[in-house]
Amino acid sequence: MVELKRGLGFWTILALAIANIMGTGIFFGASIGASYSGNASILSWVILAVIAIYISMFFGELVSMFPSAGGVYEYGKQAYTRFTSFMMGWTAWIVGNLTVALLVVAAVDYLIPDPSRVLLKVGISITFILILNLIAYFGIEASGFIVVLFAALSISVLLSIIFPGIFHMHISNLTPFFSYGYLPVFVTIFFIAESFFGWESATYLAEETKNPEKTIPMALVLGTIVTAVLGISIVTVSLGIIPWKVLIGLNAPLSAVFGKMFGTAGMKMINFGVFFALIGSAAGGIIAMPRLILALARDKLFIAQLSDVHPKFHTPHKAIIFQAIVSLIVFGMAFGKYKTLLGLLLPLGIIMYIFTIFAVTVLRFKKPYIKRVFKAPFGKFGSIITILLMIALLAAWIFSEPDALHILSLGVSFIFLGVPIYLLLVFYYDPDAIVKVNNALAYLTLLTEKLILPKRVRNEILKLLGDIKNKTVLEFGCSVGTLTIDLAEIVKPKGKVYATDLSENDLVITKKRLIRKGHMHVTVIHDKHQINRVHPDVPNVDAIVSMGMMGYLQDVKKVLKEMRDLLPYGGKIVFVDYVDFFKFIPNVAWLSDDKKIAKIFRECGFSVYVSRKKGLFWNYIYVYGIKFHEDIPYV
Repeated sequence: MVELKRGLGFWTILALAIANIMGTGIFFGASIGASYSGNASILSWVILAVIAIYISMFFGELVSMFPSAGGVYEYGKQAYTRFTSFMMGWTAWIVGNLTVALLVVAAVDYLIPDPSRVLLKVGISITFILILNLIAYFGIEASGFIVVLFAALSISVLLSIIFPGIFHMHISNLTPFFSYGYLPVFVTIFFIAESFFGWESATYLAEETKNPEKTIPMALVLGTIVTAVLGISIVTVSLGIIPWKVLIGLNAPLSAVFGKMFGTAGMKMINFGVFFALIGSAAGGIIAMPRLILALARDKLFIAQLSDVHPKFHTPHKAIIFQAIVSLIVFGMAFGKYKTLLGLLLPLGIIMYIFTIFAVTVLRFKKPYIKRVFKAPFGKFGSIITILLMIALLAAWIFSEPDALHILSLGVSFIFLGVPIYLLLVFYYDPDAIVKVNNALAYLTLLTEKLILPKRVRNEILKLLGDIKNKTVLEFGCSVGTLTIDLAEIVKPKGKVYATDLSENDLVITKKRLIRKGHMHVTVIHDKHQINRVHPDVPNVDAIVSMGMMGYLQDVKKVLKEMRDLLPYGGKIVFVDYVDFFKFIPNVAWLSDDKKIAKIFRECGFSVYVSRKKGLFWNYIYVYGIKFHEDIPYV
């Protein structure tokens, strides 16, 4: 099995941490913060910086305990239930997509302030999204180099404003300090909080980092400190150069500050710098998010095929392609809507961080024995205080903003969209859930059997089985007996059918139908472990047929080898399954590749053909052949 490559060192992870933590608030926050609390927004930045550095320590502790690609999802899995961890991963994925879209929108707005040049803005944005995903596809080293380059550029841009700006400040611009009183200082913290969002992105690269237990915590804390110093400095300089009442009316505050110092030419130059700095932050998210998808896919809580790692580049290439498509879609939906995106991102990000931070407290009690190379101070109760503070910020926002509840409800609806997706994935991959669903839907299956298993498909199966008169046949997965009745008729007068299934309710229906037809030569067997075996009561048989069971098998080779032991040489098998379910639900990974299917069957002693046929709501895959004596092709 191909694994991710450990090629990232401390400086690369530090650069990634800075790039991801340094949100759009660093570049827009001076005007946004001042619009709520005037000059006192500087105090908001100081308070937020202290909180952010402490939060980075919680992430440091978590990644030192569980250095895997799952990040937030992995911490949720260890601290909470499977469902909660999925919802955390789902929320983190939404937050990541919104953040990338926000950064790209902000970057292109900074570069081209003219709102009428839509096509040019869209073209530049799409080009950079595709280029960054292409770099991510071809290897983590190239991605790391790009991130380091962009992080250095971001810091350089900010320092080019801070150091000369100190000498252009007018202290009188910072008075009065508390223009709106004290309460707005805390409201401001909420609106500039995005400036420090992004700790989770570095954790997604834990499996590609050298000594991640030590490297990533150090990089997270130091990266947050660097971002905090730069953020406080840039806001102070901006307010010192341009009065806050003027600053709040500017869409590109840093451009105005630089222009004040160096004129129009300087303004254009800094616009390019800010553009590339914001694109660099987006690059960090683009590189990191496919790793979250990889972790979810590994645990069958996302499309299973997205867990593949490229054999040459050692990157989650399928997850990167999928993420690139999603990023383009989200960007298209969010284009030109910076303030809407920011309002949506903030509450979702805080909700995600609340659950992540609380995981530290849960794990301190639940798993105290796990080695923590890095440990956050006052972890048990400090996390609770931090969470209460974050809830207070949410409350302050809700009571101060007229549309806050509407935005919050929209954000929460995005989170709860994950619930049906989770249930669908569980029903698709989890054996226990499959049994429960089959039992619950037994009578619905009976009512819709002509749709689920059309007569033409049954006829094709029977044709592939050939002459089974007076033969013994195993039907592996008989459901409500749709095909069983046909088999029972054909094997008479001396043949037998052994019909097995994992659903008790399906078998109750099957037995009743067989009794009414007088088919006493059919033995019905309930096997709740059918996904991993052939029931031991099944004797040697002449042929085996299975409808709709291949996708459920957990140990495919074990089941096939047990079937081989029951068959004579030349004994036929016919497996049929549903694929491309409802044309959008992904297939079970091993059923996606015909060559892989044939190889698995051959390794278990069967020579088979594999073919696919179209259906109305889904397609069908046919696997049919014989048990061979030697490694010869099936004719």
